[in-house]
Amino acid sequence: MKYGVATSSAAEALFSNPLRSLLTMLGIIIGVASVMVMMSIGEGAKAAIEKQISAVGTNVLTLQPGTMNRGGRNQGGGSGRPFNETDVAAVADLPFVESATGILSGQANAVSEEANWVTNIQGGTASFFEVNNWKVDEGRAFSEQEAQGGAAVVVVGKTAAKNLFPGGNIVGQRIRVNSVPVEVIGVLESKGQGGGGGMGPDRDDTLVGPLSMVRNRITGGNRWVSRHVSRIQILVQDGYDVAEAQEEVSTMMRDRRRIEPGQPDNFMVVNFADMIKQRAAVAETMSTLLAFTAAVSLIVGGVGVMNIMLVSVTERTREIGLRMAIGARGGDILLQFLFEAIALCTLGGVIGMAIGWLGVLGYAQLSQAPMVVSPIIVATALGAAASVGLIFGFFPARRAAQLDPIQALRYD
Repeated sequence: MKYGVATSSAAEALFSNPLRSLLTMLGIIIGVASVMVMMSIGEGAKAAIEKQISAVGTNVLTLQPGTMNRGGRNQGGGSGRPFNETDVAAVADLPFVESATGILSGQANAVSEEANWVTNIQGGTASFFEVNNWKVDEGRAFSEQEAQGGAAVVVVGKTAAKNLFPGGNIVGQRIRVNSVPVEVIGVLESKGQGGGGGMGPDRDDTLVGPLSMVRNRITGGNRWVSRHVSRIQILVQDGYDVAEAQEEVSTMMRDRRRIEPGQPDNFMVVNFADMIKQRAAVAETMSTLLAFTAAVSLIVGGVGVMNIMLVSVTERTREIGLRMAIGARGGDILLQFLFEAIALCTLGGVIGMAIGWLGVLGYAQLSQAPMVVSPIIVATALGAAASVGLIFGFFPARRAAQLDPIQALRYD
């Protein structure tokens, strides 16, 4: 039997009883749609995590104070004794450190001629932009000379810029930050949500100014530590082991903060890239489990296809006998029924892909999460559907091919 004849015969058999064909395909449709949605969610999560790692940097360490107990109550992470600028200088002198910056952050009320906006304010040295791999889209960043002199200038994130100056043209404008007049000299490139997937703080909702200016004029000093900073960020040189750098920084800070052997650290050295990678590994495991769970629907659908094909073989026994009587061989009958099963599953796969794509689109709209429907996902879903038809359709097709033509013609 020619392949074209087998294909036309399969199409005729499917459309001769459309309701039964649709019900048979239902398991395949659900399975393919589920696999497509689960794989897309997994790929979207991976893309979001890769974006976070790119934004944070794989060789950036963050040094922040530990916790403080006050009145028998734990004040939470970062509440301990802060660092100061001499700590920043000591860290920057380590041989494996490419660059380091102290950062002082807080909330501030920014006022322009067009709007009033509550945002985050960060003070840093000129190295802030290099350490954070944060480029300026418009204008420029402040220089080391401006940072040391405490110049009243700021670079703003995209969100803050859009809310303060909806009409654009923000570079060169003057705004008031907690009643302090400053000049906007640049706009930062977009970094997006800090947690990825539409979650976490908006990193673009920020102002960045020289550390001394922010501390002396906007956020205020610390009564226990002079020239304090909230945290220290360290850019480790390429090729140097980040885990080893983390250990060396910890050893140095224990010495500087006079922590006795056996006593716990009152600070933390955090590698956010490692934390993100660990979360990525968990997300990938969950995505794999969800994909396997969705694949069960395909297997159930395949069992349904095999059952219906067996019924079809029984119903069409006389037709099979007649085809054999006029010259059809066992291989032709096998090919005919195999094509029917594959066509049934492939059509179900196409419908399932359409439903899955709508599901992916709906999930992306509701959750604001990045969703990825790559050609690999589409090919995998369609290939899985066709494979189910091939595997589960082989037994009924083989049974049809092995029928005795005489007995088949006598079948009532």
